[in-house]
Amino acid sequence: MDLSAVIIAVAGVAGTLGGSLLTQRGSERTKLREIEIVRSHEEIHENRVLRRACYVDLNRDARQFTTALNRHMHVLRERDVEEADRAALEAAKDAHRDRYSEAQMIAPDEVLVRASAVNQALNKVYGQVKRLERGEPEPGETMQTAERQGRAVWQELRAMRAAMRHDLGVSQDGSFGELGGGREAF
Repeated sequence: MDLSAVIIAVAGVAGTLGGSLLTQRGSERTKLREIEIVRSHEEIHENRVLRRACYVDLNRDARQFTTALNRHMHVLRERDVEEADRAALEAAKDAHRDRYSEAQMIAPDEVLVRASAVNQALNKVYGQVKRLERGEPEPGETMQTAERQGRAVWQELRAMRAAMRHDLGVSQDGSFGELGGGREAF
């Protein structure tokens, strides 16, 4: 046998084996990329599901806290506040606080700015209502000013809801103003 024939045969076998190895490695890289893409899509989906659940709870609990403040003001006007009234208001406040704390860890900045505005507005009304309940209002605090501030909370709630919907891709409207039309009574 001629040495050149052996070299050609070895080169042919090496080429065949090398080609198979390169094809296999390329296939493995492609599969790894596909797995990374699938994982990325799953992570994005899981993140959106987590944010959606958080937003639903935060929206509900902020509205319930607002409603509880409204009820408490009605009680203040109509009769003496009882322990059950205080407990209902505190439960709504605590639920909102818990949801807001969760949102602080999950929500993007655009939503968190709106959620923070709602939280601050609710706490401002709550403080005023509690001072009125104790009979120790600060200068200028009356039931009328508390009711006015309470009505302003609804606008903040609409803006927060719009920001959350925009973040979830439910609404393409980038404005966070009037959404949902109706005027909620306080």
